[in-house]
Amino acid sequence: MALPNLSKEMLLMNTSCQVVDEGWPEAWYMVEDDKVESQKHENRLTPNQPVNVKDMRALGLNYWKMDAENYKYPVKSIPWDPQEATDPRLKALRDDRGYSYADVLTIHPDFLPGFDGLVKNFFTEHIHDAEEIRYILGGSGFFDVRDPNDKWVRVHVKKGDLMTLPEGIYHRFTCDDTNFIHAMRLFIGVPCWTPINRFSTDTDNHPSRKKYVCLYCMPQELLDAEEKEEEKC
Repeated sequence: MALPNLSKEMLLMNTSCQVVDEGWPEAWYMVEDDKVESQKHENRLTPNQPVNVKDMRALGLNYWKMDAENYKYPVKSIPWDPQEATDPRLKALRDDRGYSYADVLTIHPDFLPGFDGLVKNFFTEHIHDAEEIRYILGGSGFFDVRDPNDKWVRVHVKKGDLMTLPEGIYHRFTCDDTNFIHAMRLFIGVPCWTPINRFSTDTDNHPSRKKYVCLYCMPQELLDAEEKEEEKC
């Protein structure tokens, strides 16, 4: 006998299973950087070019829908011990993926001194030498990630969204026009987590970037090559 949708959702929220495709955040291709009037705007192409879940997964993104309504977290805590989690879904995710360290931040002019400058810095394109995990506890913002053709994909994350970005992916982050996002970052071990900025360092030859290209970009390059060969025939 099939379980009602509500029962399925309740069971899911006690596990670390990812949600079905229709639960993912909305994503779309962005305009070129020289046409971005404000990093906090949606900056969609005209006409809009949506990015589906299959394509987001192909970039290495993972997503979980979390219960951010019934569990409370501090406005700021650096660090925050994941062992303090009471949400069974967060506890399951913590244990299954080995998250042992976390911090909680609120990006808002009232809670973040130097808000404008820091938000601008967040928008600098970079990579990390480890997976990035972001749980949105409140508010909303944008993750921008590069596709294999170096085009920007904008993902609109909101309260209750937990998304991971793979090691080595080119990306950046910003709050949206609400100027408010309350977020938790999770880590495996104590982080040494300095962003490696693109264009200021040779990121293309960084081991983490090479690893990403091997895992996620090479299949696309092979498909593109096959399509070109087919066009010749």
